[in-house]
Amino acid sequence: MAIFLDTGKIDVIKKYHSMGIIRGVTTNPTIMVQDGITGGFEGIKKQSIKIANLIHPYPLSVEVTNNNPKDMIRQALEFSKWADNINVKITIHGPNGELENLQVIHELEKKHNIRINATAMMSAQQCFLAALAGATYVSIFGGRVNNMGYNTREEIARLRQLLDDFELPAKIIVGSTREVVNIIEWLEAGAHIVTVIPKFIDGMIVHPYSKETVQMFLKDGAAFEKVK
Repeated sequence: MAIFLDTGKIDVIKKYHSMGIIRGVTTNPTIMVQDGITGGFEGIKKQSIKIANLIHPYPLSVEVTNNNPKDMIRQALEFSKWADNINVKITIHGPNGELENLQVIHELEKKHNIRINATAMMSAQQCFLAALAGATYVSIFGGRVNNMGYNTREEIARLRQLLDDFELPAKIIVGSTREVVNIIEWLEAGAHIVTVIPKFIDGMIVHPYSKETVQMFLKDGAAFEKVK
């Protein structure tokens, strides 16, 4: 699946979707606030439906806004009605290490048939347990793992091996991208998907030597035009 765009801005999504290079979009409350989405829960709903319709059938991840188990289930059921390509982000545990989230993930996937993106994970072992619970996607925050002094590539490779060995269908998403080089490195390590902010996609496309070469081609092409 390769690249999910990490944004809530419609015009930005249109830009990269029209290039044919993204395979989904991820959001969370922080992204929505940073992107200027207002109107509370209703604002999130309207924007999410717009994005889901724009990128259909590619998936859109929408995150619950609190950690109460009943509320997470209620919100997930509501989100899933907005569009058939929406999946719901649930964190691996609560803010103080509360353990009910895996039960919520399992119930939503197995009882309600809602695709879950288990998120905010920092290790292969967390992702493995989320995959066992039934999560469709398991999201490890690669940049933060590196910040802690560990090698994200090793965690990704370890996790991919576990998923393959135990024949678990969960797809690995790596987020918290810090550098353009992370994207290819993490895909090479075994990630199915890397979430990428717009400026890093630009960094993948534009190379100074490519610019120089294009400029040379155009300059020489103009010389031929003059001869005509």
